[in-house]
Amino acid sequence: MKKSSTTVLQIVIILIGLGVLALMLWEPHIEGRNATATLFEIYFKDPFLAYAYVASISFFVALYQVFKILGYAGQNKIFSEPAVKALRTIKYCGSVLVGFIVGAEAFLFIVRPGDDIAGGVFMGLIGIFVSGVIATAAAVFEKLLQNAVDMKSENDLTV
Repeated sequence: MKKSSTTVLQIVIILIGLGVLALMLWEPHIEGRNATATLFEIYFKDPFLAYAYVASISFFVALYQVFKILGYAGQNKIFSEPAVKALRTIKYCGSVLVGFIVGAEAFLFIVRPGDDIAGGVFMGLIGIFVSGVIATAAAVFEKLLQNAVDMKSENDLTV
């Protein structure tokens, strides 16, 4: 892969990370029930918001691993153990994110059984689907890349 194209993709990954971080910090201020709340009330009296911030750690770790994989591709080191390890980490992050979203869905059903939670549940289902697809794709690519690395190391030994 060309160095310039991987650099552009790395910049896109950075912009995605910054955009998600900005949205996570800005959205609680405009949420209906927090419109008149103080910063302390918004950030320290809402356990669901704290849960969302903890869950987002796996998202940002996965983004960093994608950034690293693009770096390996730009250096023509994509067929290496560190790239396989990065894909494995992305797989684990996707699975952890699915678990966190399932926990959030359970929270909505248990704590707010009378509220209209259809929108939140649907967004959660989309998040579960996307995270599951990413985890599955990372697992498939990890397996393929591991096989390629193993074949490359076997060829290096026979030469």
